[in-house]
Amino acid sequence: MTKKCGAEILFEVLVDEGVDTIFGYPGGAVIDIYDHMPNYPIKHILTRHEQAAVHAADGYARTSGKTGVCLVTSGPGATNTVSGVASAYLDSIPLVVITGQVPCHLIGNDAFQEVDIVGITRPCTKHNYLVKRVEDLARVIREAFAIAASGRPGPVLIDLPKDVMQHKIPFTMPGPAHLRGYNPNYHPHRGQLQKAVKLMVKAHRPVLFGGGGVILSKASAEFRQLAAHMSLPVTTTLMGLGAFPGTDPLWLGMLGMHGTYPANMSVGECDLLIAVGARFDDRVTGKTDEFAPHAKIIHVDIDPTSIRKNIQVDVPIVGDCKLTLQALNELLAEEDVTESKANRDDWLHQIKTWKEASPLRYRQDDQVIKPQYVVEKLYELTQGKAIITTEVGQNQMWAAQFYHFDKPNTFVTSGGLGCMGFGFPAAIGAQTACPDRVVIDIAGDGSIQMNIQELATAVENKLPVKIAILNNRYLGMVRQWQELFKDRRYVCTNMEGAPDFVLLAEAYGAVGLRATRPDEVEDVIKKALDTPQTVIMDFVVDREECVYPMVAAGDPITKMLLV
Repeated sequence: MTKKCGAEILFEVLVDEGVDTIFGYPGGAVIDIYDHMPNYPIKHILTRHEQAAVHAADGYARTSGKTGVCLVTSGPGATNTVSGVASAYLDSIPLVVITGQVPCHLIGNDAFQEVDIVGITRPCTKHNYLVKRVEDLARVIREAFAIAASGRPGPVLIDLPKDVMQHKIPFTMPGPAHLRGYNPNYHPHRGQLQKAVKLMVKAHRPVLFGGGGVILSKASAEFRQLAAHMSLPVTTTLMGLGAFPGTDPLWLGMLGMHGTYPANMSVGECDLLIAVGARFDDRVTGKTDEFAPHAKIIHVDIDPTSIRKNIQVDVPIVGDCKLTLQALNELLAEEDVTESKANRDDWLHQIKTWKEASPLRYRQDDQVIKPQYVVEKLYELTQGKAIITTEVGQNQMWAAQFYHFDKPNTFVTSGGLGCMGFGFPAAIGAQTACPDRVVIDIAGDGSIQMNIQELATAVENKLPVKIAILNNRYLGMVRQWQELFKDRRYVCTNMEGAPDFVLLAEAYGAVGLRATRPDEVEDVIKKALDTPQTVIMDFVVDREECVYPMVAAGDPITKMLLV
């Protein structure tokens, strides 16, 4: 039997798992792994920071539907991944994060570049491993991929001591992973489904509410089928954007702190809320004891710990979103829903009134670029077909509000952690996964600087990512809160010391473009889209523009600040 070292075994199993791309950064503890990498059909994208490697793997996973993989060294290399791991954990993104470690006999001795990365990441990984025997390595890798992608997905970290990578043993490819005690419940309870159907048929003012779980379970078609069959108005979380067409007449817009007026009002007045793959986080619910106060709530989720965690529900259904929606659609097909849909005429009329009374809007200006206008133009000129990634803050909310997502896996953002510096490396991952798609990172001038060094990664790999910076020379979202709730005391949010982004792009070998007037915006976007290179578009926008609607902390979502 052929003997292979740990590094070879690692790649043998990765290839067998279908891994074709790894994002990473080498170092001493993983030098043996990198030494064997050229012998295997795996592309390596060298990022310029380990945090970016995880975000890129995240963007790759979200847009490809595969498990993302990154590889970094021990110590600071491992700790630099933590923000990316935590972001993936909160957004339920399947990743396998491979970190180097000092040799086994040095673990616990405060050796050079040693940290307990397993202990550090235990709260923000779905599972993690420290592999101390090369004999366990192949099994662990199999288990890591199985855990990352099954049930509620999430990141799994594998910590690999240097000596384990060097040891040789006879190797045979292991079979599928068998995880005793880990059996996610995919199939919903039929009795709970029947209770849900009865509520749906009887409801006069229903709302269908989707989260990221709809997209992760590839259930968008079933979600849309349910809405169409029952004439259900639809809203989603930030992570659920794209699960339902943003141009459909039943679409209410996003729910929550910066949700639309019709979405927030509809949930506030509905008598039935059907929540699918959403976890009712604080940005969605606002004041929890006034969230959907008149509604019976049906909650579908693969993760039983997410049900009744934040909001009490009437019909909990533990199961995979796709399988559950398929079952609901089948049961509803057996029901006569003609009268049920007719009973909702008044409800749909009320929603139409809310849409007309307070649509998403902003005050136009002929002299100053409004950031919302930039996003609208991006939508118009890409015909809504681009993959959009975002940084975090105002840019993220304007992208969610004014770019209308009709398909899943086209909006990539750090929702739960809200990690600044996410969007650009995530765009690199998305462009790697989807080389024929237009990929645009909608960024702020503050957050883009968190991982601006990845311009080198994009240029080196000839990735035509477009970065649209909404440059207001502020940390915009914090400034907005200071304006509204701190009497305009703009403490440490002024970013006028930002670099010249056009010159910076050119320094890295990318293309830099700038617009300072509204009449320049369209030409800049067209030129960027026609340029087969990495492009920074620097849009100098209104410095004190705010994101509206907005719900203040502690208020119910029906109490909105409007333009």
